[in-house]
Amino acid sequence: MAWFNEVTFYHIYPLGAFDAPKHNTDADGNGQAQAAKSRILQLADWIPHLKELGIGALYIGPVFESVSHGYDTTDYFTPDKRLGTKEDFRQVFSALHEAGIKIVLDGVFNHTGRLFAPYRDVVEKKDSSPYRWWFSNLNFGWGNPLGDPCTYDTWGGDWNLVKLNLSNPDVRNYLLSAVGSWIDDYDIDGLRLDTADVLHPDFIRDLNRYTKSRKSDFWLMGEFMNCANCQMMGPDLLDSITNYECWKGMYSSVNSKNYFEISYGINRQTNPQWGMYKDKYLYNFLDNHDQPRIASQVSDKRTLKNLYTMLITMPGIPSVYYGSEWGMEGRKGHGTEADYDLRRPMTLKDMAAGDQELMKHISLLTAFRKTSKALQYGSYTNIVERNEQLLYERRFEDETVLVGFNIAEHEYTFEGRDITLPPFESCVIRNGDRII
Repeated sequence: MAWFNEVTFYHIYPLGAFDAPKHNTDADGNGQAQAAKSRILQLADWIPHLKELGIGALYIGPVFESVSHGYDTTDYFTPDKRLGTKEDFRQVFSALHEAGIKIVLDGVFNHTGRLFAPYRDVVEKKDSSPYRWWFSNLNFGWGNPLGDPCTYDTWGGDWNLVKLNLSNPDVRNYLLSAVGSWIDDYDIDGLRLDTADVLHPDFIRDLNRYTKSRKSDFWLMGEFMNCANCQMMGPDLLDSITNYECWKGMYSSVNSKNYFEISYGINRQTNPQWGMYKDKYLYNFLDNHDQPRIASQVSDKRTLKNLYTMLITMPGIPSVYYGSEWGMEGRKGHGTEADYDLRRPMTLKDMAAGDQELMKHISLLTAFRKTSKALQYGSYTNIVERNEQLLYERRFEDETVLVGFNIAEHEYTFEGRDITLPPFESCVIRNGDRII
């Protein structure tokens, strides 16, 4: 048993949430950083809301110096000046820890931005640079489309994202020293590994070994866009990965009125005989900084409460994306601004104007989950599967939790269970007592 399997996470994309400028350079593009702005201090004002929502851990990132969206890192040791200083971060993170909230940062280790000092040294000195072997497939035979005198492997074909050579011990040691400074400076409790699907397993093993030596309960979670990566989870690798299979299954099931899809997906992962992730705990979510807000993803907003019931009662680790607990909307766009609508600013005043009923529903669920080993660690069994209704059981030792859903336009009674649900309602029942 571990803290990260027992909490509900809250996910904040801080550059968006706290209304930072889209770019961290002067207008002439010379790369000169702006003066620090203490936007991260706003996060301290969110702590009462996080407590009311039942949050036990905060995944916040990216937070280190970068040029634009945060994933083009230029300095792994300095917070992004658009967010604040080291002292600002220490102050806020200390307040979060005092409130009993764990802190997980983004680890962007596959690639760096073009203003990363070792890369600029390579551009200037070429083959004579001591960082010549820090970057993957660096080639001085021709220039890149951005005017640099070299080409290199990128992430996703974006020339602003220069792939690091993680086979180089110097690169690994540099990144591990950065992580060590984050533990020393901010007392972080875990990392979410960006683009973990393209990180070499040996690097993840090194990271696991190092972080667990610093904190035995340090959490490592990897971003994977598919769920065929059970081999990347284990005592010497990752503790968890993103559950994109069930992300899609949850909203698709209610949109198509086909609960068979999500019930099949959960059973495929967790079946005690042949489940590919049995005895493992995936990171579950309904939306995030890369995907449409769930309130914009569903075709009928009456399904939102049922979706959060599932998120918080299904096997795995639930995570709520900032603002979505109030029904905040956001749709995926196109081009360089594709994600801006998903990462909009949000204030406490915005929260007060949001969907109070949905927020209270989530708070009830997270409060119950804190008390329920069946939801944290229990087995999963499908009891009733229909297109518009689903009933499943979570069981741990002497605790049994039944979770039911109805997305029909009419009332439905589960045969033999004495459970009746109005249209678009869900229920949670522990050992015969109705909780929700």
